[in-house]
Amino acid sequence: MFVVAVLVEIDVDTLSRVGEALADPTRRAVLARLLAGPGYPAELAEAICVSRSTMSNHLACLRGCGFVTATYEGRRVRYALADPAIADALTALAALPLGPCPQDVAS
Repeated sequence: MFVVAVLVEIDVDTLSRVGEALADPTRRAVLARLLAGPGYPAELAEAICVSRSTMSNHLACLRGCGFVTATYEGRRVRYALADPAIADALTALAALPLGPCPQDVAS
């Protein structure tokens, strides 16, 4: 029997940014909405039932983490996922067979 060790270099800063972006339920909802295509802050805020200022703060976080881009269209700003790889990664993460959360399992 042969044992092969594979060393994978992982950028822990990237993992930290992913964790920050996904840590909040509103940001997760925004990312899920943007999987379907670009959106505008007011529309996203209404769809997710948060204030425009709250949405602005979450979009700033997602922009700072590198998840979304902002494109100015006159006085409006359109947000979209920054890269198709982000959509692929979000879809793959959401499909992981993790089972129920331990706190959700009755004792």
